[in-house]
Order: sequence, then C-alpha cells, then structure tokens
Amino acid sequence: MAAVAAHGGDYLRRFVAETEWYNEVVLSAVAPGNWWRGLPHPVQSWMRNCVGGYLLYYISGFLWCFVIYYWKRNAYIPKDAIPTNEAMRKQIIVASKAMPFYCALPALSEYMIESGWTRCFFNISEVGVPMYFINLALYLIFVEFGIYWMHRELHDIKPLYKYLHATHHIYNKENTLSPFAGLAFHPVDGILQAIPHVLALFIFPTHFRTHIALIFLEAVWTANIHDCIHGKVWPVMGAGYHTIHHTTYRHNYGHYTIWMDWMFGTLREPVDILKNE
Repeated sequence: MAAVAAHGGDYLRRFVAETEWYNEVVLSAVAPGNWWRGLPHPVQSWMRNCVGGYLLYYISGFLWCFVIYYWKRNAYIPKDAIPTNEAMRKQIIVASKAMPFYCALPALSEYMIESGWTRCFFNISEVGVPMYFINLALYLIFVEFGIYWMHRELHDIKPLYKYLHATHHIYNKENTLSPFAGLAFHPVDGILQAIPHVLALFIFPTHFRTHIALIFLEAVWTANIHDCIHGKVWPVMGAGYHTIHHTTYRHNYGHYTIWMDWMFGTLREPVDILKNE
C-alpha cells in the first residue's frame, strides 16, 4: 500500500499491464479473430481464467487418473476402490458447469488489486525475501483458518449443507472419489471456500503473482486430496485424511494441513480407521 500511495496510478498500471499480457498470450491463442479485444478488461481476464481453469482441471485430472488407475493400476489403490468411468464423468460435468463461476473470483481479485484496494505488491524486491516468506506464511495460515471454518460451517449450517455442500458429498466412498471430484462442487460452495484467498489480500502484503499461482494451484491440490492415496507426509492434509472426511462428514475439515482440525478437535487419523476395522 505504501508503494501505491507513493506512485499512485503508475504503480497500479504495472498490475494492469501484467494481466493484459496474460490475456494477450492466452486469448490470442484460443479465440479466433480479434473480437475479444474490444471487451472490458475484467471480462477478458475472466475469459482467460476460464481457459486456464479448464486446462488445469482437465490436464491434471486426466494425467492423474491415467497414472493411478491405468499405468500404475492397483499399485496405489485396491481394485475395488477404483471409481467407475460413469462416476468420473458425472464429476467432470459438475466441475465443468461450475468452472465459469469459479473463475469469476480470481477475475474479481485481479480487478481489486488493479484498483489499489488491496495490499498486493508487484515485485518481491519491494519487501525483501525474508518479509516475502513471512507474509506468505501469514497468508497461508489465514487461508487455512478461513477454509477450515468455511468448510465446517457448510456442514454445520443445515441449509448450506442441503443446498450447496451436499452436491460434493454424494461422493462418500473410496470407489466414488477421484481427482475429478476435487472441483465437483455447487459453484457457490466452491467460491465460498476460495474466498479466504481474496480476503487475505486486504490484510497481508501479498505478492501478486504468488496470489494468482496459489488460486490456480488449488485445482491441483484438490485433485490430490480426492485421489484416496494416503501420502503419510505429516502434517499435510493428504487424501488419507480427506477420504475420512467424505465418509464420516464430521472430521478433517482442513485444507493444506491437519493443524486446524487438531486445534479445534475435529482431527481423525487414518490409523484410527484401520484400528476400527
């Protein structure tokens, strides 16, 4: 914010120029003609985000499924836990319908950044490497806290669960979960769970490109926690933990790590399930 105050529009123009370049690279490659150039800049950014979101979802999902269900078949997942093609098809349809709505959120965050409403900075050199990592850690802690409570309230507030989050929880067994389930939400549900990424911009100095990368890497992360493979990397909230969430509905609401569940008493270890069996 200090840089914005000191340089005003000249500083903010750097964000606009950056996103204009993103739009030029992506849209000129996929959109025939020049019709899109006359559209408002936020609309172009939304279109570019849609292209990126679909590509990331489809490429990561199909590659992930090819490896764990075909190339390394039965190496990571028992045969009876492999989802059917029909289950994955339905997940792809749900996620594909929601994607344009999901992609409105990063377009909105970019608009707010370009307008100077947030605490985003353009270059890491403006704050220095140590402060960059300190602010990144605070950003991630805030996002983890926010997603935990948003996710938990989507379960605890019955109308929110019934009309929003239940769409995602029809996948409640190992043989119905797949990497494609990672974004198979009601669009409002998906946006609500991503909002902490945007709120953090108003609280913590945040590197612009890092923010954009983290939002889109959510597609990869959510694929990871829905593949039913327990990576056993403490304290990461891997698929072993998240699969429990899909089967008990009352545990492991966290996103990146298990710490929030540990702090608020909702953690259940995969080993607990094995003991009960």
